Amino acid sequence: MGGNPPDAKTRIEMLVNMLASLLSLTDDQKSKALTIFTDAYNAGETARAGLQTARESLADAVKTNNTAAIDQLSGTVGTFTGHLTAIEAKAEAAFYALLTPEQRTKYDSMPRGGPGGRMGPDAFGPGPAGFRRGR
Repeated sequence: MGGNPPDAKTRIEMLVNMLASLLSLTDDQKSKALTIFTDAYNAGETARAGLQTARESLADAVKTNNTAAIDQLSGTVGTFTGHLTAIEAKAEAAFYALLTPEQRTKYDSMPRGGPGGRMGPDAFGPGPAGFRRGR
């Protein structure tokens, strides 16, 4: 009964609709937010694919006890994770810049990333984390 998870476009629309409801976004802010988050998702596609491949290769290296490959692939995972984190943080910064002072106060009081949090761990698709995770 689980069904397939929504695609990226639908997840982004759901995210923006949630933010619009919680922050009383204007139609213009909502439109700009959709663009910001869609552009961020698209910018991260290559890194997400590379991260998935690196994680699969890392799992294989673990199974064969290839410690040299584990070291190399762990660095690769870190690089892709860092790239995705930067993309997500820049998108959040661009979104935050759209907000009025009152909206920023509401946004700042929202729970941070993670299940049930502001952006969630996979706001744009499999990545390292949602926005503001760990802060």
